[in-house]
Amino acid sequence: MKNLVIVESPTKAKTIAKFLGQDYKIESSFGHIRDLPKSKLGIDVENNFEPQYVIPLKAKKQAAALKKMAEKAEQIYFATDEDREGEAISWHLAEIFKTPKSKVKRIVFHEITEEAIKEALKNPRGIDLNLVDAQQARRVLDRLVGYQLSPFLWKKVARGLSAGRVQSVAVRLIVERERLIQAFKADEYWTMDAKFSGQGKEKIEFEAKLNGIAGKTLDKLEIGSQAQADKILKDLDQAKYQILEIEKKATKKNPLPPFTTSTLQQEANRRLGFSAKQTMMLAQRLYEGIELGRQGSVGLITYMRTDSVNLAEKFLGEAVGYIKEKFGNDYTTGPRKYQAKSKMAQEAHEAIRPTSAYNNPEVVKEYLDPRQFRLYQLIWQRAMASQMAEAIIDTTRIDIEAKGTNYVFRANGSVIKFPGYLKVYPSATTENILPDLKEKEPVDLIELIPNQHFTQPPARFSEAALVKVMEEYGIGRPSTYAPTISTIQDRNYVVKEEKRLKPTDLAFMVNDLLVEHFPKVVDYEFTAHLENDLDEIAEGKIKWQPVIHGFWGPFKKNLDKKDKELDKKKLTEEKTDETCDKCGKPMVIKMGRFGKFLACTGYPDCKNTRPVGDGNAILEAPKEIGQNCPQCESPLVQRTGRYGPFVGCSNYPKCKYIKKSASQIFGSCPKCGTGKITGKRSRRGFFYGCDRYPECDFALWGKPAIPEGATEPEKCPDCGSILVHAKDDEIKCSAKGCKYKR
Repeated sequence: MKNLVIVESPTKAKTIAKFLGQDYKIESSFGHIRDLPKSKLGIDVENNFEPQYVIPLKAKKQAAALKKMAEKAEQIYFATDEDREGEAISWHLAEIFKTPKSKVKRIVFHEITEEAIKEALKNPRGIDLNLVDAQQARRVLDRLVGYQLSPFLWKKVARGLSAGRVQSVAVRLIVERERLIQAFKADEYWTMDAKFSGQGKEKIEFEAKLNGIAGKTLDKLEIGSQAQADKILKDLDQAKYQILEIEKKATKKNPLPPFTTSTLQQEANRRLGFSAKQTMMLAQRLYEGIELGRQGSVGLITYMRTDSVNLAEKFLGEAVGYIKEKFGNDYTTGPRKYQAKSKMAQEAHEAIRPTSAYNNPEVVKEYLDPRQFRLYQLIWQRAMASQMAEAIIDTTRIDIEAKGTNYVFRANGSVIKFPGYLKVYPSATTENILPDLKEKEPVDLIELIPNQHFTQPPARFSEAALVKVMEEYGIGRPSTYAPTISTIQDRNYVVKEEKRLKPTDLAFMVNDLLVEHFPKVVDYEFTAHLENDLDEIAEGKIKWQPVIHGFWGPFKKNLDKKDKELDKKKLTEEKTDETCDKCGKPMVIKMGRFGKFLACTGYPDCKNTRPVGDGNAILEAPKEIGQNCPQCESPLVQRTGRYGPFVGCSNYPKCKYIKKSASQIFGSCPKCGTGKITGKRSRRGFFYGCDRYPECDFALWGKPAIPEGATEPEKCPDCGSILVHAKDDEIKCSAKGCKYKR
């Protein structure tokens, strides 16, 4: 073997393989090949925080195979992603292979195209140890926090909890927003909405709002009661109206820059309803390669973990040429370049864009599933729009005075004179055409409507809003937003309600404990400062061990102190007036992994527990549902347990009947085509199979992976079989012999 090229994923390997000849063998590492051990801390805190890396069991076979190939190869090219994680993967491989430096080369690229790959091979470099150190520093920091603070929470609150350097700060943001909502007091205010028409032949109607009183612009809350609104109505009774002033001007609306990781996640959430995790999963596929018929596997977008808004000169020229060809010369003013607001330096150095301007979404639509198409279309439109001319919008402001009074109404109108970039990337800009009027011209009042309003509390964070605020605070980096949001939901700190993030009781308790006793760990500025330190390590400005040492010393000292001071009962138990229906002893409210519940103080002799309802100290009364228990004829009631709402017998604990809920459906059966996949139990454990059994014997031993918002399981990009959830938050192919996983 002459040349061995190693990438992270088999899909990426497949795409690259078609660009290189027989002299190159392309292999995948299937992600990280070495990591810290799961069974212990894996960091020698007494020896300058030396990480103790191991090859996980799942990676041993591939690691051994790659090592054999490396021994036979004349030249090894590491072609992992150009960010800290990618650099670390390459470094770990080099450490395992133990091959001479002269035999190892590192190549990087921002897009998986033939031109980019061949250019990278012409310009190899060595492994960037500064990037490796930055990745190691982040991994060590997160391990020290997670493996020290999580067991502390198990001991003082409940088993199974987790804390993290970034995830705990994200939870704090959500909890503090919820407290603002809870403390909010609504203010009443009124608006005065009018409908006028001109007195010309057409008598076009238009709407206006009361805007000024006695020469002063009206404040939003100025009309604070119905009495004030009634006074205005009385003052305007029988009033005559005329045009006081008209102002017309053309305004230019500039296109937005191309996407970064953060803005892509925000816009995909806002426009498409995709979660951050779903967006990154789809973008990964578009980057690594999509089968485009005879063309084979083609990378459709550039690398999707980036904070840069730069665009390659080649793409700029291509985009301008496409725009002129498709829309005409008026739609572009030449290449546009954008300045990044962030000074982060560790990620890739180009914005997210299509690899070719000419890969119009409609051209590749037949090769993409609906979600891939929608995301690719969004990326293509945003990148192309960034190179287009401004939209020109004619705006008109008309002020209407009530003659003989101090009241002035205002109507605003807009007309898109030239769409510019809006031709490709439509926004919420809408036209509101006003009639052609002149100053001093009288107008007729059709109706005057007072409307009551109340101020609204701040909204809960959507995923997009949380990503935005995390970026503003400097918490996390492009590669961490999606996994952080996913983790805090998986750990039961946050639930989604109407696509908004709501903290659970557990989040409040754990957050309050951390804020009071570990303030630095969840301090916004301190977390952002650590991120900046990691950036400086990546730039080679500082060493990584002193950063860890500066954090570890005070953190460990405080942890040991709090371990002795804090008492679990005082932290997690609340007295109630409830008594145990089994032994008569008092019951207390405790905090468990799934939230609050009532527990008998006679534990361990009496292990009776009951649900607390919505998590408040007051027990929620069971609600009758109008049906009787089939076992004892007592009324059935709706209750809430640690696993959510359920229907059970009101005669509990004498009768323990629980009504079975409808089976959850995990999509259509791929074998028979008519059945549905549902959860089942057997002697071997829980599995997922067709509900038409025994007519259809289709079965899976892993939970089907269904993307958010979808109803069907995700299919393997390599073989088309159903993807299932595996250990360690992995997704893998259910087919025997298929090695696809992520």
